[in-house]
Amino acid sequence: MCRSIKQLRSSEAPATPAEIEAAARQFVRKVSGYRQPSRRNEVAFEQAITEISAATEKLLNSLLTSA
Repeated sequence: MCRSIKQLRSSEAPATPAEIEAAARQFVRKVSGYRQPSRRNEVAFEQAITEISAATEKLLNSLLTSA
């Protein structure tokens, strides 16, 4: 689906908030079909990015490694 979203989980360095937000933005663009939302949809678009970023950060912080 979103092949251009890079893997954020890394054993070398944790993903930065900017990387998480960029991945969330790409996901919302793909799902919504809009590269840039209209003014009417901008709040919903940005809210989705915020929520997906938070969920992604929670997931990355919750993953256990085998180390």
